[in-house]
Amino acid sequence: MDSGARLRSDLQAAMAGGGRGLAAANQLCHACVDLLDVDGAAISLMHEGATRGTFGSSGDLSRRLDEFQFTLGEGPCLDAVAKGEPILVADLAAIKEQRWPAFTGALLGVGVRAVFALPVAIGAVPVGALDLFRHQPGSLHGEQLGGSLHAAELAALPLLDLMGADLDWSAAGDGESDGDGDGAWSELASLERVEVYQATGMIMAQLGVGPAEALVRLRAHAFAHDQTASEVAWAVVERRLSFDDAANTEGSS
Repeated sequence: MDSGARLRSDLQAAMAGGGRGLAAANQLCHACVDLLDVDGAAISLMHEGATRGTFGSSGDLSRRLDEFQFTLGEGPCLDAVAKGEPILVADLAAIKEQRWPAFTGALLGVGVRAVFALPVAIGAVPVGALDLFRHQPGSLHGEQLGGSLHAAELAALPLLDLMGADLDWSAAGDGESDGDGDGAWSELASLERVEVYQATGMIMAQLGVGPAEALVRLRAHAFAHDQTASEVAWAVVERRLSFDDAANTEGSS
């Protein structure tokens, strides 16, 4: 068995030992770190041009990178899904790399220098991306790239465990069940950033604006204060932050 085939076999074996659903997705992300010479991995789910949650990760920083993409509305995951092709950035600090100015600044701020997003599809439907990152600059070479592409194919399997062929996101977002209680849809629905939707409604009431404008205000505050959208949303929901305050500052409670 050549080294490329061995790498694919090792990734498959890691998946086989990881159970099903979210547990298998987490195991795949950890295997990517162990086998692909990267420092972190996450599976980002996408719907209607926005990230909807992190379905599997190798750690907190990987999840935070996905939060950056949601908060800032830009990043390799979004491009990988929109274009249906891998987005490979060997050095975010390179002068020529200016695709995502806000996202790039956020990643450099937490010590990430290279990022790779590989689309994840079920059939012909792109549903997200496998995001890999490194703290040091460097490309994915040969077998590493081949292994990463294979890992992105494997990333679809935990979603198939949960959803079968039914990609009814509206049902998941509404919390509708597939009939087995705490099974497929409840696990998928748990990925939704519920706190963001709750906070958006509160901002709408505070400012008398529509949902799109309220979400823009929330994201702008997050960007200005070096936070994620979810962190700001929790501050609003817990009434530590009110957007009808002219100073727009967090309270002490």
